[in-house]
Amino acid sequence: FMFMLDGGYNPAYKPNPRLARALDILFILHAEHEMNCSTAAVRHLASSGVDIYTAVAGAVGALYGPLHGGANEAVLRMLSRIGSVENIPAFIAGVKAKKEKLFGFGHRVYRNFDPRANIIKELATEVFAITGNDPLIEVAKALQDAALSDDYFAQRKLYPNVDFYSGLVY
Repeated sequence: FMFMLDGGYNPAYKPNPRLARALDILFILHAEHEMNCSTAAVRHLASSGVDIYTAVAGAVGALYGPLHGGANEAVLRMLSRIGSVENIPAFIAGVKAKKEKLFGFGHRVYRNFDPRANIIKELATEVFAITGNDPLIEVAKALQDAALSDDYFAQRKLYPNVDFYSGLVY
């Protein structure tokens, strides 16, 4: 996979082993997650007797949604819209006023901090040490700090989930 992304037509290309391992960790953390939306979709469709292609197409469609597989992309869009650390207080106020949506926080299974989020946050540090920092990582860290220190989010048990940092790493 890394060869397809970065190798081009260079047969001597060797992926960075630390980046390959980071990708393995991300794939494992995303795959190991009970009966999620796309898994349920493929099982429901298959149980109706449709062919495997239709069942998988339904699962891919479910995976695309911003509240499932597309959630890390929604986080990236949100962070880009915020733009800089200085804009976080206004964004937080917008979330509280229900004018903004805070993507990458909260989870229906993990009622407290999603343990996968901590792993990916550390992984982001390792990846960015190799590739260079994504400027949005500072916005993400500051947004996390602001939300975790605000009673509004703590009372609602809204903590970063697996998608909050994973889009930045991908």
